[in-house]
Amino acid sequence: MFKIALLQYPILWADKQANLDATSERIATLAGKADVALLPEMFTTGFCTDHPELAEGMDGPTIRTLQHLADTHHIAIVGSFICRPNPQNDLLVNRGFMVKPNEPVEYQDKRHLYAHGGEDKFFAPAEQRHTFQYQGVRLQLLICYDLRFPAWARNQSGNDYDILLVVANWPDIRIQYWDYLVAARAIENQCYIAATNCVGDDGMGLHYTGHSVAYNTLMQPIASFEDDEQGTKIATFDIERLHHFREVLPLWKDVDKFQII
Repeated sequence: MFKIALLQYPILWADKQANLDATSERIATLAGKADVALLPEMFTTGFCTDHPELAEGMDGPTIRTLQHLADTHHIAIVGSFICRPNPQNDLLVNRGFMVKPNEPVEYQDKRHLYAHGGEDKFFAPAEQRHTFQYQGVRLQLLICYDLRFPAWARNQSGNDYDILLVVANWPDIRIQYWDYLVAARAIENQCYIAATNCVGDDGMGLHYTGHSVAYNTLMQPIASFEDDEQGTKIATFDIERLHHFREVLPLWKDVDKFQII
């Protein structure tokens, strides 16, 4: 069995250290209870698309703190943060990551930048999709707005990945779309899904109600949150059952083949 902890909580606007401290406390409670801790998008800052001064490199305090937590508590950690990959230029990305215990950090940048929120003015989009692997399980990461684009998430081989992970800052004003899109991505890709959103109010006046959720192959929620609920819930996934489901109902054999350019 593979266990993912969904962490749904408020993010303090643009207060990186306070958010890192709070996240450290939450993850410390998961030692021995979960394989992966799934944080919201931009968990150290909130959705601050116009604050380039909050960016840091892959050797900055965010990754250093998470690596220490992963090594200490033997848990992988997934989320995203504002990253400047190269200190020699001003290029910024909304960088999704998987920090594993005692292993190199892997990352997947956000592909689809939310122009309505100004994200496209400050960030560069991902050019390639990267699949994480941990304890024999394949995981694909979508970052918030990526959830709206099924081609980017497509499981073309039937075994591209086992679990689709989603990290988000998805406001209450559009939460009904979140509910449907999370379910749709799982159905069309014959995969498990675990999706984490934040709660509370941000510095732009938007309210977030959460609705973090994980589904099994029958589209039954195995972990879910009520409106504005704060806390951590653990979803348990049976990977062998997923593979059997794909063998019994091999819908992936009939998918349309395409290439993203």
